[in-house]
Amino acid sequence: MSTTVSSVIGADPLEAAAGAGSTEYLSRNPARLDDVVARVELAGPETVRAAAHAARTAQREWAQVPAPVRGRVVAELGRLVEANKESLARLVTREIGKPYAEALGEVQEIVDTCDFFLGEGRRLYGQTVPSEMPDKQLFTFRVPVGVAMVITAGNFPVAVPSWYLVPALLCGNAVVWKPAEYAAAAARAVAELAWRAGVPRGVLNLVYADGEATFDGLESALRDGLVDKVGFTGSSAVGSRVGALCGKYTQSPCLELGGKNPMVVAADADLDLAVEGALFSGWGTAGQRCTSLGNLIVHRDVHDEFVGRLDRALRTAAIGDPAGDVLYGPLLDQKFADGFESVLDTIADHHQVLGSSAVGRINAAAPREGFQGDPEAGLFYHPVLLDGLRPDDHVFTQETFGPIVGVSTFDGLDEAIELGNAPGYGLSAAVYTTDPATAFRFRQGTGAGMVSVNNSTSGAEAHLPFGGNGRSGNGSRQSGIWVLDQFTRWQSLNWDFSGKLQKAQMDVATVEPDRGYRLPPELGGTS
Repeated sequence: MSTTVSSVIGADPLEAAAGAGSTEYLSRNPARLDDVVARVELAGPETVRAAAHAARTAQREWAQVPAPVRGRVVAELGRLVEANKESLARLVTREIGKPYAEALGEVQEIVDTCDFFLGEGRRLYGQTVPSEMPDKQLFTFRVPVGVAMVITAGNFPVAVPSWYLVPALLCGNAVVWKPAEYAAAAARAVAELAWRAGVPRGVLNLVYADGEATFDGLESALRDGLVDKVGFTGSSAVGSRVGALCGKYTQSPCLELGGKNPMVVAADADLDLAVEGALFSGWGTAGQRCTSLGNLIVHRDVHDEFVGRLDRALRTAAIGDPAGDVLYGPLLDQKFADGFESVLDTIADHHQVLGSSAVGRINAAAPREGFQGDPEAGLFYHPVLLDGLRPDDHVFTQETFGPIVGVSTFDGLDEAIELGNAPGYGLSAAVYTTDPATAFRFRQGTGAGMVSVNNSTSGAEAHLPFGGNGRSGNGSRQSGIWVLDQFTRWQSLNWDFSGKLQKAQMDVATVEPDRGYRLPPELGGTS
């Protein structure tokens, strides 16, 4: 059963027409390509701009709703998501091929986010600040930025959008949300739940458009002053374009981009635990998380033992139908399969290829032992463990966004840190060690925004800051109280009740100390 979806903008409950020259995109189940989940009417730039205009109109009234009441709306969204948890998770599994157990966890992340931000509706604190003058009081307030354009990827089609939508709405902003086309049905489901939780239409607008139409529409909206904040999750290359566009219009975007996340395995590491962590973070979700493990950096003394154990674990890992109990299912969409094929073309003679019986698409000509389901039906690929990685290899330097992980060897911790930082990303990093000194020195040296010790590179909690540096982002953070700085601006108020004009830095009382005084001998001074 498939559905047809198109953009929904403004207070009118009717869906917006896709517009002249619009195209239809078929969102397919990547595990069963003959299963069309949604027919998506893609709009043009004018619809993106129209959505921003509708949001601008609706935001004024939404901002006047008391923050604790907006918090209750967020709470109701959490309850509705909780009540529809299994249905939403099944839709995520069907539309993007994420294993059902992981999809349930992703939906739970929305619930956790709503639970956290319910309380923030009563904690959008400002401060009272003492003045340098009498009869004068200073205050600070958090105020909404206005209209936020949120552009999200589809590898986490419901959880990551909630990191933007929930705090943005709580803070009194209106939102234009442009989800990935290949996750259109999941996005519509989340939007429907938000509207029924009490978010007014117009305050949350849903726009389906391809990348270029989105970019052109965003530029038009920025030029006309209709968008005050851009939140973008996606590739580093596209994020750079979005950042440059925002800078042109003096906007500071929230960019959550790709990762080439290192995991260092020290000589004293618990190897069984490290193998488990590498397996989940490297190949879970078919390596299509921004926090997926990219480079394994293994101490020379344990290299052979660790790689051997990981190879055996990977060869026996369950792969296939995401409705079952599998490590991973298909790639998200044909464009990602094409991209992964180009990555596989960079495997060189100096690499030792491990992890499976073949490389590339799993099919009758290149079967995978123990595969669950019909490999010919979807975009299923063999896992790859690539030993002998060099710092100038494509797989070492670039995000691969697929089920492939490379292995490098190190002798000293400084060398491991240097290898981990070398690609220039800075999202997530992990170290496996039983030595606290190694853990803390690694944390000090890594450029990652998030660090794990004896845990995988993947995993986020709703009350911790999420985000990266370098090629992984511009230092902005999602989740927890830190994201409030993305969706509010500080406003100061000075209130003078003295009845006269008091000029700062000019009419300030002064103190005249005797700086030449020295203690006498009887009080310990010298004569």
